[in-house]
Amino acid sequence: MQLKPWIIAARLRTLPLAVSNILLGSFLAYYHGKFSVIILLLGLATAVLLQVLSNFANDYGDFVNGADEKRISKYERVLQSGKINPKQMRWMLIILTLLTFVTGISLIVLATRTLGTIALVVFFCIGILCIIAAITYTIGKKPYGYIGMGDIAVFIFFGIVGVCGIYVLQTRQWDWHVLFPAASFGLLSMGVLNINNIRDLESDRLSGKKTLVVRIGLEKAKIYHTWLILIAVILGIVSTLLDFHNAFQLLYLLTIPFFIMNVYRVRSSKYSGMLDDELRNLSLTAFFFSVTYGLGLIL
Repeated sequence: MQLKPWIIAARLRTLPLAVSNILLGSFLAYYHGKFSVIILLLGLATAVLLQVLSNFANDYGDFVNGADEKRISKYERVLQSGKINPKQMRWMLIILTLLTFVTGISLIVLATRTLGTIALVVFFCIGILCIIAAITYTIGKKPYGYIGMGDIAVFIFFGIVGVCGIYVLQTRQWDWHVLFPAASFGLLSMGVLNINNIRDLESDRLSGKKTLVVRIGLEKAKIYHTWLILIAVILGIVSTLLDFHNAFQLLYLLTIPFFIMNVYRVRSSKYSGMLDDELRNLSLTAFFFSVTYGLGLIL
């Protein structure tokens, strides 16, 4: 079995976004005086495995449902190209699911050992939902990515669950202020998905994949994108103002010019192929937003 097709299917360019919420939640925990390197590492490992699992499942689901047949993108799909066959991918999905379960349950058991059985059960259920969500975006009789529910799922799992979840696991306490940066990052993640769906608009429409972009149309999707980025930045600023201590907390504002550039390029794009690079750019900008926001808190 060749390694290169699996690396292509893993879509390594999506991993910075996948780990950003873990980093952001851990920065917030460190700021509040509670932090564990082991929990951070287990969280990062679980996030990476979940993202790769989701990417493989997306490749498999789109192939089975015919969404790849007219796809316009410079990034190839390995099942459609024949470099990986469906049976191999199904086995890899099983292996990744098991690995994700192992790292996830290790994280939960370690972090909730002093919180009691209820906390363990709650986080166990959340972990199972994360795995199910990663797989069923494009797989199953009614994949939620095909009915326009992907944006909501991304906001919940990348934003609220990812940031707030690792914060609670790190600190073993709750602070409602964490919801602001969590929601901010959730909206940025929705922006990444929106660019992906704008890029794939024509192929998704032809294959019956009714993403939110397919439902509302190209021009409204561009306006929607602008509001996602704008509200995300505003929530970040509100979060800072609610707990302002020094100018270092404004470090994340350095990413604003890159967000403006991204919005401009999305709004002015004439054809979907122009957005492949913007998908990567927004993912990286969201990553640096999380890192600079977190560093600004602890400096």
